[in-house]
Amino acid sequence: MIPYKMVENNADLAALCKLLMDEQEIAFDLEADSLHHYQEKVSLLQLSNRKSTWLVDPLKVNNFKPLSQLLSVAQQLVVFHGGDYDIRSLHRDFEITVANVFDTMIAAQFAGYTEFGLAALLHELFGVKLDKKYQKADWSKRPLADEMAEYAANDTAHLLQLADILRAKLTTLGRLDWVLEESALLAGNRAVEKNKEQLFLHFRGAGKLKSRNLAALECLLQFRDKQAKKMDKPPFKVLPNDALMTIAQALPKSKAELDAISVIPAKLLERYGKELVQQVLQAMEIPNDRLQVFPRKGQIMEAAVKKRLAKLKNWREQFSVKLQLAPGLVAPNWLLERIAVKVPTTLSELSEITGIRNWQQNLWGAEVVDIMATKTATEQVVV
Repeated sequence: MIPYKMVENNADLAALCKLLMDEQEIAFDLEADSLHHYQEKVSLLQLSNRKSTWLVDPLKVNNFKPLSQLLSVAQQLVVFHGGDYDIRSLHRDFEITVANVFDTMIAAQFAGYTEFGLAALLHELFGVKLDKKYQKADWSKRPLADEMAEYAANDTAHLLQLADILRAKLTTLGRLDWVLEESALLAGNRAVEKNKEQLFLHFRGAGKLKSRNLAALECLLQFRDKQAKKMDKPPFKVLPNDALMTIAQALPKSKAELDAISVIPAKLLERYGKELVQQVLQAMEIPNDRLQVFPRKGQIMEAAVKKRLAKLKNWREQFSVKLQLAPGLVAPNWLLERIAVKVPTTLSELSEITGIRNWQQNLWGAEVVDIMATKTATEQVVV
């Protein structure tokens, strides 16, 4: 059992932050309630140094200025595991920024671990077993169960030791600078507010629908969102995504037609069937000239660009095998696409491509420039 201390008032949080201000590095994690409420919120904060672990209850504490001051100190290294969500959530809920980040999930990937989840790493390196049943728990419930608190404490109690092991391995491999650069980029991540006026933009598969079906999907999503807000539930727990997609594709004009496609349980059909049909009928009445289309990102790729991209992917496959790393870690598809479009023939031109890292330029920049320099004179470069 991991010993921990609960922090449930402003004075205790201020005292904790003052204590940790003298530490060179601390481990940090958080739990949220996104699977249980309409508007997700941070519901627990976990902090550890090399001796102790603290659980901060943000449902009882309301002054986070001391924590903000602690995490924004450049000399204070904050170790996360998969810190992207945490950093976005801290800024969204408390306007807290983190100045100096080291991410052990990123570190594990670059160190060559194929299983880089925290549970897998803790089990492999420390023999610690995390009970995964609490991963989807409602962390906003109070009182907090002892088993859940212990699970949360385990998330940070071993994190600094894990960082030590990974840093040592990365140093041996000559990859520590890669991880430091990737970790530093996380600090600037921010939560993006979804466009509530066009919910289909955030719905998987919406881009494959025709305009009329897309209109039906939007009406259905808006209806579900209003119900979810009233019930304080995540939208997917009110009506499942696959059901709304099927309805949008089938366009049932009556409750009988909706019942015939059998996409939702009888209870939900009885509760929402009439309204769902009304949403479809509403979409059918939208004039053709007011129908929306799903926005397409970027331009249609020309044949010459596709050819260069294929060449880059073939190079990446061979290069990543040598490093024993996942191809997408060495150079993600979006970066290869930008290179194929811009066709950099010098390192200087390569460095101007948005999103490319310094470590990537140093590691494989010269090879990629050579590949791009071999383009045929008949190729048309798309800018």
